[in-house]
Amino acid sequence: MYASTTIVGNLGRDPELRYTPSGDPVCGFSVAVTRKWTGKDGTPQEQTTWYAVSAFGNQAEPCSKYLTKGRQVLVEGDVTARAYMGKDGEPKAGLELRARVVRFLGTRQDGDGGGNGSVTPHLDEALGVRREPQAPPAKRVVNLNADDPGDLPF
Repeated sequence: MYASTTIVGNLGRDPELRYTPSGDPVCGFSVAVTRKWTGKDGTPQEQTTWYAVSAFGNQAEPCSKYLTKGRQVLVEGDVTARAYMGKDGEPKAGLELRARVVRFLGTRQDGDGGGNGSVTPHLDEALGVRREPQAPPAKRVVNLNADDPGDLPF
């Protein structure tokens, strides 16, 4: 069996870089994933889920260097739920995601949001990943001649 979780969200705080006793780097950061929808009564609804993300090994230092609060990121990895006692003495629960893949998508400030399909090259460069340039998608020409409905795109 195999399970994987992929999230896209914004960093809630700047990442923290630590080292294990054996000297391996670990970068921790939180990611807020917000889901928006319209309720049956027409009112806008919103739900935010927070994930505590840990990136290990050769992903940790680039994450620490290039990620900042508010930055949009895609993380793929293994999620676990953990229970803990909050500062107020009440039991709490949280989601932890151990990252296998981290992609920097854009920033909240510049509005990039990563919708252009690009992946920030810094992490790939730091991890030694080489990517071949992709050809742009072929343009589809559609004849919208009303006399020939066979060419309509719907």
